[in-house]
Amino acid sequence: MLHLDPEDDDRTDDRPELLALRTLKLGDLLVAVPAIHGLRRAFPGHRLVLAVPGWLEPVVELVDGVDALLPTPGLDHLLPLAPGRVDVAVNLHGSGPESRRLIDALEARVSMVHHVPEIDGPEVDGPVPPAWSPHLGERARWVRLLSAYGVAADPDDVGLRSSTERVDVVGAAVVHVGAFYESRRWPVERFAAVARSLADEGRRVVFTGSAGERDRALRVAELARLDESSVLAGRIGLAEFAGVVEDASVVVSADTGAAHLASAYRRPSVVLFGPAAPEHWGPPPGPHIVLTDASVRRGDAFADTPDPAILAVGVDDVLDAVVRAERTAARGDATA
Repeated sequence: MLHLDPEDDDRTDDRPELLALRTLKLGDLLVAVPAIHGLRRAFPGHRLVLAVPGWLEPVVELVDGVDALLPTPGLDHLLPLAPGRVDVAVNLHGSGPESRRLIDALEARVSMVHHVPEIDGPEVDGPVPPAWSPHLGERARWVRLLSAYGVAADPDDVGLRSSTERVDVVGAAVVHVGAFYESRRWPVERFAAVARSLADEGRRVVFTGSAGERDRALRVAELARLDESSVLAGRIGLAEFAGVVEDASVVVSADTGAAHLASAYRRPSVVLFGPAAPEHWGPPPGPHIVLTDASVRRGDAFADTPDPAILAVGVDDVLDAVVRAERTAARGDATA
């Protein structure tokens, strides 16, 4: 993936530049893919640049139409680009003044942004910039933003390119044991019980997660009486992780990047939701089953204990959902 050179007002490639800001995590990038695809179609003659954290580069390479990456770790500093260099700037990050000031500083010919009261005043005056809507699903939110500026996109257009990086794991049941926040973490004992049941059916089971989640994955494997070799967490990179999900028979995960990868590759998946509402972050139509209990949802993403909505999901619920997701996939149904 080409890294944009801030010092090169680059006329070796004389296309105008379109920059989209989304300096968040893996799942956040993946729910923005429909908008990125829409921007690519609307601006075929532009060089499309994503301003995202550099560690996401292996997945950025799987997003059709992206030409370059501007590694952007957060919102603390303005983007290192001269004012006026970018032709079209798109804020796919949020609606706060912090991200908006990064976009405004680019002085682009066109800026696609939400209304920010601290900058635009308290009243929305006209169709653009559109008001932020807290009730939309995350994929639909960015499609709506683009539509206000005349750009069409499909919120279910989540597909990625096939990963060229592979490990020897094909057709496995992928159990993704981690989540960024404790509030989204299903108990290790329950993950282990699911894994043990799937292994008893004769399936190959592998455990995925980040390097920081390797100990958790090893504990799940131990409780499931499965060999340490089944633990891929901390042993494979993002591109290989995408390949494992792409080749999976089923994916069991909390509401994390693993679930969004399963959606991108239309692999049967069971997604456990805690503090976040599946109406906002849930999968598109496909062989995907959402499990949660909204009636007990606490909704505190930063809590240091799992949300009651995810704790309400039992082992048998997940095993039943695995069967339903795989049956849906086998039938080729659009919805679960």
